[in-house]
Amino acid sequence: MDICSAPSHPLVQPPCPSVADLSAQGSKYIDEEIQNAVKGMKEIKALMSETDEERQTLLNTLEKAKKQKEDAIKVTRDTEMKLKASPEVCNDTMTALWEECKPCLKQTCMRFYTRICRSGSPAVGHQLEEFLNQSSPFYIWMDGDRVDALMESNQEQTYMMDDMEGRFSQLSRVLDELFQSRVFRPEPLKPLFRLPFGSIHDHSFPKTHFLYPKSRVVRDTDPFFFHKPLSFLDTFQPFSHLIQQAQQAMDISHQPLLGGFATEHNNDSRLVCREIRRNSTGCLKMKSQCEKCQEILSVDCSATNPAQAQLRQELKTALQIAEKFTKHYDELLKSYQQKMFNTSSLLDQLNQQFSWVSQLANNTQNSDHAYLQVYSVTARAPGSKSEDSEVMVQLFDSDPMTLTVPKEVAWDQPKFMEIVAKKALDQFRKKHQEE
Repeated sequence: MDICSAPSHPLVQPPCPSVADLSAQGSKYIDEEIQNAVKGMKEIKALMSETDEERQTLLNTLEKAKKQKEDAIKVTRDTEMKLKASPEVCNDTMTALWEECKPCLKQTCMRFYTRICRSGSPAVGHQLEEFLNQSSPFYIWMDGDRVDALMESNQEQTYMMDDMEGRFSQLSRVLDELFQSRVFRPEPLKPLFRLPFGSIHDHSFPKTHFLYPKSRVVRDTDPFFFHKPLSFLDTFQPFSHLIQQAQQAMDISHQPLLGGFATEHNNDSRLVCREIRRNSTGCLKMKSQCEKCQEILSVDCSATNPAQAQLRQELKTALQIAEKFTKHYDELLKSYQQKMFNTSSLLDQLNQQFSWVSQLANNTQNSDHAYLQVYSVTARAPGSKSEDSEVMVQLFDSDPMTLTVPKEVAWDQPKFMEIVAKKALDQFRKKHQEE
């Protein structure tokens, strides 16, 4: 039987007082859930601020490491150019060793490639043979492959750093706008939401800049919704777009992970495979496995040209220093990239925390009635197939839904509408997630 019912139009005052009371009780629960969502959003904002402080500290360390690395690379490059400009010596000895080194190097490299890397071995083998025939033992003698690997790694690190900084800069602009909303002000929110919908007018919210407090992108415009009534719809409706922008800035699903700087003593299989496919220089990293190739490195030409031998020693020292700083910078970049993942994860949490609230605002075309409108409550007679109560409700402007409440909970108990409101909200969230 129907305990009470309400007109079908939500704007008409329900004639049954119990329905009005039930609507108010259910709306109060929804209001508390909205307050909890906003509280959770603030907590996530605090975590994001903390994460960004850590990122700024790491960024300062990165800048110092970058200068050390680039200074060391410059010394390496300059020394290499001087060594290349010096006349080659010990040519006969190195050439003879090179002819015995090449077959071993090719066999060792192709065995590695076939076992570790992807398909395409015949093409890679032909490419490798041409590369070895055109290469000079002098290139091995002066550690040319290590210099090339250093230069390539430097370019990739620069690209990765510029890309991450660009993303954080874009994120900063979006979060500036998002967190200027008075939803994130330090003062208590209540009574932000009330029945019927009201408005709050507050000129006290300060301008902020989230990730780059000293950046030139700080705007002189008024804070978000400044001089406007703070209604539910106006407050939350823009959030979806802003969060989407922030998530796009932090979307690193298509961004390659840093593979790590590989030195002669620390070969990364993925990097070596890539180098072999590109220009075969990755094969030279395996010269330590071929005796004759090692002998090339051991050739001493100091008796013929002491100055050249001195330059070669200087290059080896410079390489060791540059590789050390490059590896350190690479490790810091990985930490910086992890901060990006952390920020992206927090954005996901922020979206999950408030998206249903924003969706409520997007589905609300007016704000003249309660969050939750009860239309009817029906109790089944004892002995019927189901003795649970049925309640027809509408959550904002969503489609009406029929929910059940266990028979043990009477409609006049406070827990009755808490169950109804929770089920209505769960259905709304589930529908929103599926869309």
